[in-house]
Amino acid sequence: MEVVMAVVVGILYATALYMMLRRSIIKLVIGLVLLSNAANLLLFTAGGLTSGAPALIPEGMSALPPGAVADPLTQALILTAIVISFGVLAFAVVLIHRAYEVVQQDDMDEMKDTDR
Repeated sequence: MEVVMAVVVGILYATALYMMLRRSIIKLVIGLVLLSNAANLLLFTAGGLTSGAPALIPEGMSALPPGAVADPLTQALILTAIVISFGVLAFAVVLIHRAYEVVQQDDMDEMKDTDR
């Protein structure tokens, strides 16, 4: 299963980079979304794909319960990455909307001229 996830992460990264290199500013935003999803999936895959109980220590025990437990660090990193990617995406959408209002173009090459 890890090999399949690694291939999916690679495809997402490749697609995101391809979309971000396009001339359309809308495709840039789509590439940014794909890039953040690829990073989240990479963190998820690197943390291990074991399904288990939450990593909670029961009352009176000094160690983790026996058996498979989920890794809380990976969950915290993914949650943090989701929040950061949402903030970056919201900023990019507002910035792109304002740039489109000023320049009236979707093409990145046409946006080079800022004297309008």
